[in-house]
Amino acid sequence: MKLNKISILMLAAVATLASCNDINEQNPAGGINTLQQIQETNEAIASRSEATFLGMYSMMGKPLATYGTSSSRADDFGYISASFSQDIEGADVVVEDNNYNWFSVAAEYTSRTPNYANPYMRYKLPYNQIGVCNELINALPEGSNHWAQAKAVRAFAYMSLAPYFAFSYSKDKTALDIPLLQDGVDYTNNPRATLEEVYTYILNDLDEAIAALAQSDEKRADKTQVDVNVAYGLRARCELAMGKYAEAAADAEKAMQGYTPASIAEVSVPSFYNIEDHNWMWGIDITNAQEQVYPYATSASWIGSFSSNAYSAACQCYASCNILLWNQIPATDVRKGWWVDENLQSPLLDGQKWDNGSGNVAEGQDIATYEYDDKMAFLPYTNVKFGMMSGIGAATNNNDWPLMRVEEMILIQAEGLARSGNEAKAKEVLTNFVKTYRDSNYSIPAMRDLTDEIWFQRRVELWGEGFFVADAKRMSKPIVRFHEGEKTNWPDAFKFNLAADDGWLNMRFSQRETDNNKGIIDNTGGSVPVPGQNGNLRDGVTD
Repeated sequence: MKLNKISILMLAAVATLASCNDINEQNPAGGINTLQQIQETNEAIASRSEATFLGMYSMMGKPLATYGTSSSRADDFGYISASFSQDIEGADVVVEDNNYNWFSVAAEYTSRTPNYANPYMRYKLPYNQIGVCNELINALPEGSNHWAQAKAVRAFAYMSLAPYFAFSYSKDKTALDIPLLQDGVDYTNNPRATLEEVYTYILNDLDEAIAALAQSDEKRADKTQVDVNVAYGLRARCELAMGKYAEAAADAEKAMQGYTPASIAEVSVPSFYNIEDHNWMWGIDITNAQEQVYPYATSASWIGSFSSNAYSAACQCYASCNILLWNQIPATDVRKGWWVDENLQSPLLDGQKWDNGSGNVAEGQDIATYEYDDKMAFLPYTNVKFGMMSGIGAATNNNDWPLMRVEEMILIQAEGLARSGNEAKAKEVLTNFVKTYRDSNYSIPAMRDLTDEIWFQRRVELWGEGFFVADAKRMSKPIVRFHEGEKTNWPDAFKFNLAADDGWLNMRFSQRETDNNKGIIDNTGGSVPVPGQNGNLRDGVTD
């Protein structure tokens, strides 16, 4: 049965190469496809604005969101797959070099090829979402709750693009970034805005969203939607990117009101799959109906390690931690167990049971080495951070996805304080968080700069959640996957480092966008990384 299952997945993986140019069959980004979708919605559902409003959120994690149900693309699941791609382009999320890895283009950085599907999906979804937000903003009463949510989501969508097409705001805020889809714009000739213009636009949206949401008596329906706390959190992210550090710290503190981090006990088991967890501020709720659209195009299939209907387990496409980062985590830190060690052991597996409901059962530490038709053994440093909503070994890939957690806000507050000159308070915030919620023996190490220590904590805490590349670029840090002469678990084909100023770090625009938008001047710097390059680079964290 394993051969049959893997053969099916293999066909899908081979389709990755065959479908690189199917991008040319898609509608251009920037609103045209969105207007068609809205017209279809109007015909099918009487309540236009409510349907459009709900669609603004549901599109974020929808399987086959870009290419449709006829494509069977296992890497097409909205913002979640974009987030996964961005972390794979970093240093800490290690993936395998095999025939089943749909995300290999991100690992090898051929994701800059303009007619490839992976970069197109990462570009198209945010602009589709921006188009929906524009429709709502123009149709809804100014200052209303849903109008404010659309403003915040539009800001989020732009922030999902802005860090990847230019270097940092602090390096050159006049650098060209991405086009803005403003009223009256000619989509066929819409030049790239500067970083300053993009982030000012984002900040204005968030200012207006916060002002309206703070005055609104209407509550969000659930945690899939934005409220004033989330809007403050989004503004804190924006301010951090712009170097407004004191403001970022203040907004992060406002955002976290009413939330507490997950306890040591709560993260001592596989978790991070349930939007109802008290530390989640905002997330994507993957319903059973959504995952059944195409269960392989889900976070449980790729980022988690516990599904019996997944690329990760069936094809040994596990997402693992870079040994350079894992070695830096103290043994007393509960997060050390978010990944198995080189001997495939983790305390998070104690008391757990893999059960697919068909007699395939393994318990405790045996889960890591257990193999049967649809499960291969874990690899060293495989993650067990992300649990399974339906139970370990289940085949229903309905794991939810975190878009914002209170832990991130605490770390933004600490960084904002540190970078705005209040190191004493920053150390207090950081120490209280880690010592109370992750490692009771924690103290800030003397050998690491405070801002590097905060980045280390972000890299461990937010591993796999899509923050690495944006963080590295805003801090002008290199991508360091390996140290020359030291042990590495990166496959040879993906074993390279990139300097902080390497032009290849900046995304390219899809061919469909440049064909249809003559105002685009594309990025041209850098070249495809060569395996083994820049082994002497260091990042201040894994040194």
